[in-house]
Amino acid sequence: MKTVLVLVALLFLAGLLGAYHLAKAQQSGSPATQQVPTIDQYQPKSTLIVPEHKLDRAKFPFIDIHSHHWNPSPEHVDQLVKEMDTINLRVIVNLSGGTGDDLKRTIAAMKGRYPDRFVVFANLSYDDINTPGYGPRAAARLEQDVTNGAQGLKIFKNLGMDLKYSNGQRVHVDDPAFDPVWDKCAELNIPVLIHIAEPSAFFDPWDYQNERWEELKEFPQRARPPSKYPPFETLMTERNHLFAKHPKTRFIAAHLGFHGNDLGRLGKLFDTYPNVYVDIAAVLAELGRQPYSAHDFLTKYQDRVLMGKDIYEVNEYKWYFRALETRDEYFEYYRKRHAFWRIYGFDLSDDVLKKIYYKNALKLLPGINPKLFPE
Repeated sequence: MKTVLVLVALLFLAGLLGAYHLAKAQQSGSPATQQVPTIDQYQPKSTLIVPEHKLDRAKFPFIDIHSHHWNPSPEHVDQLVKEMDTINLRVIVNLSGGTGDDLKRTIAAMKGRYPDRFVVFANLSYDDINTPGYGPRAAARLEQDVTNGAQGLKIFKNLGMDLKYSNGQRVHVDDPAFDPVWDKCAELNIPVLIHIAEPSAFFDPWDYQNERWEELKEFPQRARPPSKYPPFETLMTERNHLFAKHPKTRFIAAHLGFHGNDLGRLGKLFDTYPNVYVDIAAVLAELGRQPYSAHDFLTKYQDRVLMGKDIYEVNEYKWYFRALETRDEYFEYYRKRHAFWRIYGFDLSDDVLKKIYYKNALKLLPGINPKLFPE
């Protein structure tokens, strides 16, 4: 009987002790008592202590080759210039100029107020694409847009993916109907900034092995399933055929041509097509996770890469400055859906920085005042 009482007492004490430790664990937030976080919820804070160089202003004045400002008001333009001055952004290229009267209004709102601070690109209209003779008409409209002040042509991502003829056939990137447009760009000496496809991961199965899973969850419409879209490689083949067909036309492939995850392939593209350039808009995270390769690539191909941001937000440029100009380690990227990883600085030389920041753009874009920039 005594043995039984002793066992009961021990079990009672053990229970009290267990309850005490459980309460302490709950108070301290012990992982053992917490619900396992989802991918979205898990955001660990780094304990790494290393030198930091947080830059608020670019070392040299720069040109943003890739920005969007639809129907800008005078108030918006005034605010832009004030913000640009704080970060050493000398010229913004507005790729969303439109065509015809829309373009003229945008040019008046931006260049009419600040002639040296803005460049406006024209866009194509596809309203009459099903009417025979589209190419020559589109080329004529573009020529008029350039007369009205456009300094380049922007091609949006719908070409190759969403744009279709009335019979349902997809308009291919290298469709010969557009040849007069590309030839007109060469004749007028204006560049074509062209966005073809999307990150290759958008074309892959949307599963837990897809590194863009979080972005696709936030924007499921960005997925490119094979039931609705051509494969990524099909679009790349068509794009490269376009580059080859028009060697006198200078193309700027947006977003590192979506080869930021394969710089070796991008290098081969440069080696094959001397008329092709790229911008780094919205793909800084791709370069930032491979700082040694990025440093070597940007140094080797320093004449072919241009500064760009895409979504305009003045406070986000500082990540570009830090990555391009410093050798800082393991710092957070500004948009989690683009990168769940941290990035590193490339520590580029001044000569390379000047080319990416402004010299390459001055070479490609007619009409920018070179006196705004150092030699």
